[in-house]
Amino acid sequence: MFPYRDDNRSVLTPLVTLAVIAVNVACWVFIQGFGTEPALSQSVCQLGLIPAEFLGRAPAGTAIRLSDHAACVLGSAPTWYAPFTSMFLHGSWFHLLSNMWFLYLFGDNVEDAMGHLRYGVFYLMTGLAAAAVQLTASPGSALPMVGASGAISGVMGAYVILYPLVRVHTLVFLGIFITRVALPAYLMLGYWFLLQLLGGLPAVGGHAPGGVAFWAHVGGFLAGALLIPFFKDPALLARRRRAAYLTGSRGSRAF
Repeated sequence: MFPYRDDNRSVLTPLVTLAVIAVNVACWVFIQGFGTEPALSQSVCQLGLIPAEFLGRAPAGTAIRLSDHAACVLGSAPTWYAPFTSMFLHGSWFHLLSNMWFLYLFGDNVEDAMGHLRYGVFYLMTGLAAAAVQLTASPGSALPMVGASGAISGVMGAYVILYPLVRVHTLVFLGIFITRVALPAYLMLGYWFLLQLLGGLPAVGGHAPGGVAFWAHVGGFLAGALLIPFFKDPALLARRRRAAYLTGSRGSRAF
C-alpha cells in the first residue's frame, strides 16, 4: 500500500516539516552529491550510524564493504554525532523521495497539534529514539544506517494517536493491477507497523535484512505514540476541533 493523500486539512502552515524536507534535500545535493560516488559512500561512512563502531564492538581499521567500489574503514573512536547526522542522509533517490513524501503527507497535521517548536523537538527526539532501538536490536551490525525514516516513523506514530479515524487514500498493488482504497489511519498505519515488526524479527542481534533498519521504524513509531501527551498543545487541538466542526470533517478532529 502506498498512501497519496489524507482527508485532514492543515490549520497551521507546516514550517518545520517543510524546513526538514529542505534540509534533507540540501544534504542530498551538497553533501551526498545527488547520490554520485565518491560523495555518497563518503557521507554514509563518515556521517552514518554504524552500530558496531558506535558501540565499540568492532576494532578500529575494520573495513566494511558497501559495494564493489566503496568501503568504510571504522575509526578509532565512535562518532558521537552519528545518531543525529544519519537522520538527514539517504542511500538513494528512491529512499529520499519516499521518506520526504511520507513526512509531507503526515507531518503537517502532527505539527498542527504541537506547534512549530514542540514539533521540531519531537521530530529530533523520535529520530534519536529510533536510532537507540536499532542499536539495541543490532549492536554488532557493521552496516551504516542512514535515513529520516526513524523520525518519520515517530511522526506516523503520533498521527495514528491524534487522528485514528482520518481516511488515508492509498494505492494498492495487486500484481499488474492497481486500485485505490480509503482506509482509516489506524488501519493503514497499523498494517505498516505490523510489517516493520515482522520484518525486524530476523534482524535481532544481527544485520538488518536487505539493509532496512526495521527496528528503527518500530522504535520511532512507538516513541511518537508515547510522546504525544507531552508534546500536544491543547490550544492548537481546540483550534483544530473548531475548524473540523465548521467544515464538518469529523474524521480530522484530534483526540
